[in-house]
Amino acid sequence: MNSNFELSRILMVKNQLRPNKIKEKVILDLFQTIPKEKFVPEDLKNFCYSDKNINITSKRGYLKNLHLAQIIHNAEITKDDNVLHIGGLTGYLSLVIAQLCKKLIIIEEDNKILLNLKDNLGNYNINNIEIIESALETGYSPLAPYDLIIIDCPLYKFKKELVDQLNLNQGRLIYIEKLNDDLSKAYKLTRNNVNQNIEYLFDVFSHFSLMK
Repeated sequence: MNSNFELSRILMVKNQLRPNKIKEKVILDLFQTIPKEKFVPEDLKNFCYSDKNINITSKRGYLKNLHLAQIIHNAEITKDDNVLHIGGLTGYLSLVIAQLCKKLIIIEEDNKILLNLKDNLGNYNINNIEIIESALETGYSPLAPYDLIIIDCPLYKFKKELVDQLNLNQGRLIYIEKLNDDLSKAYKLTRNNVNQNIEYLFDVFSHFSLMK
């Protein structure tokens, strides 16, 4: 264990998460113990606990640690939830989600990213994760319905069929909608049969884009 990274995680939780209404002990403990440095390129390891976005590819990466924690906080994940994570990237946020839910389906469409994702999560003894190669924009209907769908990378518009894959009774979709190249807003959509409620969560400043 690298004591410098361990200290960085403690300070990240203390200075970034706690002052911004992330209070749940289980969430704080996960962000304090899961080694994000193992999920980012070598040249970014020393910056992964800073208050910055982390690029993984030219268009995708990890949002600030606070935003990742806000996603988990607002998702209200339970131990009975069947969750779809669209775009697992290197597996860091997926690993957090997996500790909180019953079943986690992760989809990726890029073969190189997919192989890295499998390698990274293969280092952990987790039996509730299934990783599938699939187009990101269409979700994964064969294993629907989902109690929760998480898209943590900004996108311009999601397809209606993602909502159709939600549980009819309080199925949730967390997504980040791009307003322009740099500004996005995070929302939580909750489905109740044919009705939908959309709640604004927080602003995101990032050039990341999952699909256009």
